[in-house]
Amino acid sequence: MATTTDIRKGICIEFNNDIYIVVDFQHVKPGKGNAFVRTKLKSLTSGKVVDNTFQSGHTIADVRVERRKFQFLYKDEMGYNFMNNETYEQVSVQEAMIENANLMKEGLEVEILMHAALEVPLSVELPQYVILEVTYTEPGLRGDTATNTLKTAKVETGAEVKVPLFIDAGEKIKIDSATGNYIERAK
Repeated sequence: MATTTDIRKGICIEFNNDIYIVVDFQHVKPGKGNAFVRTKLKSLTSGKVVDNTFQSGHTIADVRVERRKFQFLYKDEMGYNFMNNETYEQVSVQEAMIENANLMKEGLEVEILMHAALEVPLSVELPQYVILEVTYTEPGLRGDTATNTLKTAKVETGAEVKVPLFIDAGEKIKIDSATGNYIERAK
């Protein structure tokens, strides 16, 4: 058991019969009344984000989680299949537990949050940036660089990304895995 003084970004807690990760928190001490902690919690099972306020000194049930490196193998009817890089054990994860799953290509190394006591995967975190090859995009117009105009490009995983007009098919691009936005050409 922990108290509100132990709340930090990234810790996992058990709240309302679900497991949540603390996305953001703020300790508030008003001029009148008791102090409290305002939190933004993200459910690891459904992905829903909720706001909650805990009174100062309130006890919370923390959950011990471990981050383990896995390699993405393939996708089938059971879900996305990953292999532990140390033990070579395989685990299957549902698509709902992965943000921007359409940016994963085979061989990509990801981190999976595992419930330490139950040995159950809670969520999958992609690296901050992924590098993918553009397989199809409309040709850009010469000289049309006065504005920040974007066009749609299809990458090797099948995802569609908005890219600048100068990007052509066959080029590798760097994509932010959290937002799915184009960052730059890959070197």
